[in-house]
Amino acid sequence: MIRPVRFLSTGAYLPETVLRSTEIDRRIGRPSGFVERMTGVAERRVAVGEDQVEMAVAAARQALSSAGSCPVPDHVLFAAAVPYQSIPATAPLVQQQLGLSPGSAAAYDINATCLSFLAATDLASLLLAAGEARSVLVVSSEIASRALPWETAPLTAALFGDGAAAALLVPAGESGAAICASLMETYPEGYEACRLGAGGTRYDYHENPAQFAANSHFEMDGKALYRITFQHFSGFLGRLLARAGWRIEEVDLVLPHQASQRALAHLVEECGFSSDRVVDLMKTHGNQVAASLPLVLDHALRTGRLQPGMKVLMVGTSAGLSLGGLAFVA
Repeated sequence: MIRPVRFLSTGAYLPETVLRSTEIDRRIGRPSGFVERMTGVAERRVAVGEDQVEMAVAAARQALSSAGSCPVPDHVLFAAAVPYQSIPATAPLVQQQLGLSPGSAAAYDINATCLSFLAATDLASLLLAAGEARSVLVVSSEIASRALPWETAPLTAALFGDGAAAALLVPAGESGAAICASLMETYPEGYEACRLGAGGTRYDYHENPAQFAANSHFEMDGKALYRITFQHFSGFLGRLLARAGWRIEEVDLVLPHQASQRALAHLVEECGFSSDRVVDLMKTHGNQVAASLPLVLDHALRTGRLQPGMKVLMVGTSAGLSLGGLAFVA
Protein backbone atom coordinates (compact mmCIF):
# COMPACT_ATOMS: atom_id res chain seq x y z
CA MET A 1 0.00 0.00 0.00
CA ILE A 2 1.39 3.41 -0.99
CA ARG A 3 1.35 5.78 1.98
CA PRO A 4 1.40 9.52 1.16
CA VAL A 5 3.70 10.70 3.94
CA ARG A 6 7.02 12.54 4.00
CA PHE A 7 10.00 13.35 6.16
CA LEU A 8 9.30 16.99 6.94
CA SER A 9 12.51 17.57 8.89
CA THR A 10 15.40 15.81 10.59
CA GLY A 11 17.90 16.51 13.32
CA ALA A 12 21.06 14.91 14.67
CA TYR A 13 23.42 15.03 17.60
CA LEU A 14 26.98 13.71 17.82
CA PRO A 15 28.91 13.64 21.10
CA GLU A 16 31.84 16.05 21.30
CA THR A 17 34.49 13.41 22.07
CA VAL A 18 36.14 11.78 19.05
CA LEU A 19 37.85 8.39 19.46
CA ARG A 20 40.29 7.88 16.59
CA SER A 21 41.42 4.46 15.45
CA THR A 22 45.05 5.45 15.90
CA GLU A 23 44.32 5.78 19.63
CA ILE A 24 42.82 2.28 19.63
CA ASP A 25 45.92 1.02 17.79
CA ARG A 26 48.07 2.27 20.67
CA ARG A 27 45.66 0.86 23.25
CA ILE A 28 45.78 -2.68 21.83
CA GLY A 29 49.46 -2.60 20.86
CA ARG A 30 49.06 -2.58 17.09
CA PRO A 31 50.85 -0.46 14.47
CA SER A 32 49.23 2.82 13.45
CA GLY A 33 46.55 2.26 10.79
CA PHE A 34 45.78 -1.34 11.78
CA VAL A 35 42.26 -0.79 13.16
CA GLU A 36 41.20 1.48 10.31
CA ARG A 37 42.50 -1.01 7.75
CA MET A 38 40.65 -3.90 9.40
CA THR A 39 37.35 -2.11 10.15
CA GLY A 40 37.13 0.78 7.70
CA VAL A 41 36.52 3.15 10.65
CA ALA A 42 38.95 6.05 11.14
CA GLU A 43 37.05 7.68 14.00
CA ARG A 44 33.81 7.51 15.93
CA ARG A 45 32.07 9.67 18.54
CA VAL A 46 31.76 8.49 22.13
CA ALA A 47 29.50 9.94 24.81
CA VAL A 48 31.56 11.34 27.67
CA GLY A 49 29.26 13.29 29.97
CA GLU A 50 26.26 13.14 27.61
CA ASP A 51 23.52 10.64 28.41
CA GLN A 52 21.23 8.84 25.99
CA VAL A 53 18.12 10.92 26.65
CA GLU A 54 20.06 14.18 26.49
CA MET A 55 21.32 13.21 23.02
CA ALA A 56 17.83 12.14 21.90
CA VAL A 57 16.31 15.43 23.01
CA ALA A 58 19.03 17.47 21.28
CA ALA A 59 18.39 15.68 17.98
CA ALA A 60 14.61 15.95 18.38
CA ARG A 61 14.77 19.68 19.13
CA GLN A 62 16.76 20.23 15.98
CA ALA A 63 14.16 18.33 13.94
CA LEU A 64 11.29 20.26 15.51
CA SER A 65 13.05 23.59 15.02
CA SER A 66 13.63 22.82 11.33
CA ALA A 67 9.96 21.89 10.87
CA GLY A 68 8.66 25.44 11.40
CA SER A 69 4.94 25.67 12.07
CA CYS A 70 4.18 21.96 11.77
CA PRO A 71 1.57 20.53 14.17
CA VAL A 72 3.02 19.46 17.53
CA PRO A 73 3.80 15.71 17.41
CA ASP A 74 0.93 13.57 18.64
CA HIS A 75 3.16 10.48 18.70
CA VAL A 76 6.72 10.24 20.02
CA LEU A 77 8.41 6.96 19.09
CA PHE A 78 11.78 6.18 20.65
CA ALA A 79 13.59 3.72 18.40
CA ALA A 80 16.73 2.14 19.82
CA ALA A 81 18.34 -1.22 20.44
CA VAL A 82 19.13 -0.44 24.09
CA PRO A 83 16.80 1.75 26.19
CA TYR A 84 17.70 4.24 28.89
CA GLN A 85 16.44 1.72 31.45
CA SER A 86 14.33 -1.44 31.36
CA ILE A 87 11.11 0.10 32.74
CA PRO A 88 9.51 2.46 31.88
CA ALA A 89 9.98 3.10 28.19
CA THR A 90 12.37 5.90 27.17
CA ALA A 91 9.90 7.82 24.98
CA PRO A 92 7.88 9.40 27.85
CA LEU A 93 11.10 10.94 29.21
CA VAL A 94 11.91 12.34 25.76
CA GLN A 95 8.39 13.78 25.58
CA GLN A 96 8.78 15.38 28.99
CA GLN A 97 12.20 16.89 28.31
CA LEU A 98 11.01 18.30 25.00
CA GLY A 99 8.37 20.22 26.94
CA LEU A 100 5.42 18.61 25.16
CA SER A 101 2.25 18.96 27.19
CA PRO A 102 1.21 15.97 29.32
CA GLY A 103 -1.40 13.95 27.44
CA SER A 104 -0.68 15.68 24.13
CA ALA A 105 1.10 12.65 22.62
CA ALA A 106 1.35 8.91 22.82
CA ALA A 107 4.98 8.09 23.67
CA TYR A 108 6.41 4.57 23.50
CA ASP A 109 9.42 2.58 22.36
CA ILE A 110 10.06 0.46 19.27
CA ASN A 111 12.91 -2.07 19.42
CA ALA A 112 14.03 -3.92 16.31
CA THR A 113 17.70 -3.47 17.32
CA CYS A 114 19.59 -1.86 14.40
CA LEU A 115 16.36 -1.57 12.36
CA SER A 116 14.43 0.22 15.11
CA PHE A 117 14.25 3.53 13.23
CA LEU A 118 13.05 1.79 10.08
CA ALA A 119 10.39 -0.17 12.00
CA ALA A 120 9.22 2.97 13.83
CA THR A 121 9.07 4.93 10.56
CA ASP A 122 7.01 2.15 9.00
CA LEU A 123 4.55 2.31 11.91
CA ALA A 124 4.49 6.12 11.79
CA SER A 125 3.61 6.07 8.10
CA LEU A 126 0.73 3.67 8.74
CA LEU A 127 -0.64 5.92 11.52
CA LEU A 128 -0.40 8.99 9.31
CA ALA A 129 -1.89 7.32 6.24
CA ALA A 130 -4.82 6.02 8.30
CA GLY A 131 -5.50 9.46 9.75
CA GLU A 132 -4.65 8.27 13.26
CA ALA A 133 -1.84 10.83 13.60
CA ARG A 134 -1.06 14.32 12.27
CA SER A 135 2.65 14.46 13.10
CA VAL A 136 4.96 11.70 14.35
CA LEU A 137 8.40 12.25 15.87
CA VAL A 138 10.76 9.28 15.60
CA VAL A 139 13.93 9.51 17.69
CA SER A 140 16.91 7.15 17.86
CA SER A 141 19.71 7.54 20.38
CA GLU A 142 22.43 5.01 21.12
CA ILE A 143 25.43 4.82 23.42
CA ALA A 144 26.98 1.87 21.62
CA SER A 145 30.36 2.46 23.24
CA ARG A 146 29.12 0.77 26.44
CA ALA A 147 29.67 -2.93 27.22
CA LEU A 148 32.02 -3.48 24.29
CA PRO A 149 34.35 -6.52 24.22
CA TRP A 150 37.66 -4.65 24.17
CA GLU A 151 39.54 -7.46 25.88
CA THR A 152 38.24 -10.37 23.81
CA ALA A 153 37.29 -8.83 20.45
CA PRO A 154 38.81 -5.34 20.00
CA LEU A 155 38.10 -5.18 16.27
CA THR A 156 34.41 -5.78 16.97
CA ALA A 157 34.46 -3.11 19.68
CA ALA A 158 36.20 -0.67 17.34
CA LEU A 159 33.26 -0.72 14.91
CA PHE A 160 30.86 1.14 17.20
CA GLY A 161 30.15 4.79 17.92
CA ASP A 162 27.53 6.89 19.68
CA GLY A 163 24.99 9.36 18.35
CA ALA A 164 21.36 10.36 17.99
CA ALA A 165 19.05 11.47 15.22
CA ALA A 166 15.37 12.26 14.77
CA ALA A 167 12.84 12.70 12.00
CA LEU A 168 9.41 14.31 11.89
CA LEU A 169 6.89 12.61 9.60
CA VAL A 170 3.71 14.25 8.34
CA PRO A 171 1.13 13.67 5.58
CA ALA A 172 2.63 14.33 2.16
CA GLY A 173 0.04 16.88 1.04
CA GLU A 174 0.71 17.96 -2.56
CA SER A 175 4.44 17.15 -2.41
CA GLY A 176 4.19 13.77 -4.15
CA ALA A 177 6.26 12.11 -1.43
CA ALA A 178 5.25 8.62 -0.35
CA ILE A 179 6.42 5.40 1.19
CA CYS A 180 5.91 2.96 -1.66
CA ALA A 181 6.86 -0.31 0.01
CA SER A 182 8.20 -1.80 3.23
CA LEU A 183 9.50 -5.26 4.01
CA MET A 184 11.13 -7.04 6.93
CA GLU A 185 12.24 -10.67 6.99
CA THR A 186 13.69 -12.52 9.99
CA TYR A 187 16.11 -15.46 9.94
CA PRO A 188 16.34 -16.56 13.60
CA GLU A 189 19.20 -18.99 12.96
CA GLY A 190 21.33 -15.88 13.50
CA TYR A 191 19.83 -15.17 16.95
CA GLU A 192 22.94 -16.01 18.98
CA ALA A 193 25.38 -14.41 16.53
CA CYS A 194 24.83 -10.89 17.89
CA ARG A 195 23.73 -10.43 21.48
CA LEU A 196 23.95 -8.68 24.81
CA GLY A 197 22.58 -11.32 27.13
CA ALA A 198 22.25 -9.51 30.44
CA GLY A 199 19.65 -6.88 31.27
CA GLY A 200 16.47 -8.83 30.56
CA THR A 201 15.01 -11.94 32.20
CA ARG A 202 17.38 -14.49 30.66
CA TYR A 203 19.98 -14.08 33.41
CA ASP A 204 18.86 -13.33 36.99
CA TYR A 205 21.23 -10.93 38.72
CA HIS A 206 19.84 -11.78 42.17
CA GLU A 207 20.09 -15.54 41.71
CA ASN A 208 23.41 -15.65 39.86
CA PRO A 209 25.27 -12.31 39.69
CA ALA A 210 28.39 -13.96 38.25
CA GLN A 211 26.44 -15.33 35.29
CA PHE A 212 24.77 -11.95 34.82
CA ALA A 213 28.16 -10.22 34.80
CA ALA A 214 29.61 -12.77 32.37
CA ASN A 215 26.88 -11.90 29.86
CA SER A 216 27.02 -8.13 30.29
CA HIS A 217 29.36 -7.53 27.35
CA PHE A 218 28.30 -7.34 23.71
CA GLU A 219 29.18 -10.39 21.61
CA MET A 220 29.12 -10.66 17.82
CA ASP A 221 30.07 -13.40 15.39
CA GLY A 222 30.66 -11.22 12.34
CA LYS A 223 31.39 -14.13 10.01
CA ALA A 224 28.11 -15.87 10.87
CA LEU A 225 26.13 -12.65 10.46
CA TYR A 226 27.73 -11.89 7.12
CA ARG A 227 27.17 -15.46 5.87
CA ILE A 228 23.42 -15.37 6.64
CA THR A 229 23.05 -11.84 5.27
CA PHE A 230 24.96 -12.68 2.09
CA GLN A 231 22.76 -15.74 1.56
CA HIS A 232 19.47 -13.82 1.76
CA PHE A 233 20.02 -10.12 1.06
CA SER A 234 19.95 -10.08 -2.75
CA GLY A 235 16.65 -11.98 -2.78
CA PHE A 236 15.25 -9.72 -0.07
CA LEU A 237 16.21 -6.64 -2.06
CA GLY A 238 14.49 -8.03 -5.13
CA ARG A 239 11.30 -8.64 -3.17
CA LEU A 240 11.37 -5.11 -1.72
CA LEU A 241 11.83 -3.57 -5.17
CA ALA A 242 9.03 -5.75 -6.57
CA ARG A 243 6.67 -4.47 -3.87
CA ALA A 244 7.54 -0.91 -4.85
CA GLY A 245 7.27 -1.65 -8.57
CA TRP A 246 10.81 -0.33 -9.12
CA ARG A 247 13.78 -1.59 -11.10
CA ILE A 248 17.17 -1.46 -9.43
CA GLU A 249 18.43 1.11 -11.96
CA GLU A 250 15.57 3.47 -10.99
CA VAL A 251 16.84 3.87 -7.41
CA ASP A 252 18.47 7.27 -7.02
CA LEU A 253 19.93 6.85 -3.54
CA VAL A 254 20.49 4.11 -0.95
CA LEU A 255 20.51 4.94 2.77
CA PRO A 256 21.99 1.87 4.46
CA HIS A 257 22.51 0.94 8.07
CA GLN A 258 26.24 1.33 8.67
CA ALA A 259 26.79 -2.24 9.86
CA SER A 260 30.36 -2.61 8.62
CA GLN A 261 32.56 -1.68 5.69
CA ARG A 262 32.17 -5.20 4.35
CA ALA A 263 28.37 -4.93 4.44
CA LEU A 264 28.46 -1.63 2.53
CA ALA A 265 30.84 -3.14 -0.03
CA HIS A 266 28.32 -5.95 -0.53
CA LEU A 267 25.64 -3.41 -1.43
CA VAL A 268 27.91 -1.94 -4.08
CA GLU A 269 29.48 -5.09 -5.48
CA GLU A 270 26.76 -7.73 -5.22
CA CYS A 271 23.47 -5.82 -5.31
CA GLY A 272 24.16 -3.67 -8.35
CA PHE A 273 24.41 -0.19 -6.84
CA SER A 274 27.26 2.10 -7.82
CA SER A 275 29.15 3.59 -4.88
CA ASP A 276 27.95 7.11 -5.72
CA ARG A 277 24.36 5.99 -5.00
CA VAL A 278 25.18 4.62 -1.51
CA VAL A 279 25.62 6.96 1.47
CA ASP A 280 28.65 5.71 3.41
CA LEU A 281 29.52 7.29 6.78
CA MET A 282 31.36 4.27 8.15
CA LYS A 283 34.80 5.89 8.14
CA THR A 284 33.79 8.89 10.26
CA HIS A 285 30.90 7.50 12.34
CA GLY A 286 31.24 3.74 12.68
CA ASN A 287 28.21 1.60 13.49
CA GLN A 288 25.80 3.65 15.63
CA VAL A 289 23.28 0.81 15.91
CA ALA A 290 19.69 2.12 15.52
CA ALA A 291 20.92 5.71 15.20
CA SER A 292 22.82 4.87 12.00
CA LEU A 293 19.82 5.02 9.66
CA PRO A 294 18.40 8.39 10.79
CA LEU A 295 21.92 9.86 10.91
CA VAL A 296 22.47 8.79 7.31
CA LEU A 297 19.06 10.27 6.39
CA ASP A 298 19.89 13.56 8.11
CA HIS A 299 23.32 13.69 6.47
CA ALA A 300 21.87 13.05 3.00
CA LEU A 301 19.31 15.83 3.45
CA ARG A 302 21.73 18.38 4.88
CA THR A 303 24.40 17.77 2.23
CA GLY A 304 21.91 17.91 -0.65
CA ARG A 305 22.39 14.31 -1.73
CA LEU A 306 18.71 13.62 -1.07
CA GLN A 307 16.45 15.80 -3.19
CA PRO A 308 12.63 15.97 -3.55
CA GLY A 309 11.28 13.46 -6.04
CA MET A 310 14.16 10.99 -5.66
CA LYS A 311 13.46 7.28 -5.35
CA VAL A 312 15.21 6.16 -2.19
CA LEU A 313 15.87 2.86 -0.44
CA MET A 314 16.48 2.71 3.31
CA VAL A 315 17.85 -0.76 4.05
CA GLY A 316 19.70 -2.65 6.72
CA THR A 317 20.14 -5.66 8.93
CA SER A 318 19.63 -6.18 12.64
CA ALA A 319 20.42 -8.69 15.37
CA GLY A 320 17.98 -11.51 15.46
CA LEU A 321 18.71 -11.72 12.40
CA SER A 322 16.42 -9.47 10.37
CA LEU A 323 16.62 -7.74 7.00
CA GLY A 324 14.54 -4.60 6.56
CA GLY A 325 13.84 -1.93 4.00
CA LEU A 326 11.67 1.01 3.01
CA ALA A 327 11.25 2.27 -0.55
CA PHE A 328 10.13 5.89 -0.61
CA VAL A 329 9.84 8.90 -2.86
CA ALA A 330 11.33 11.92 -1.12
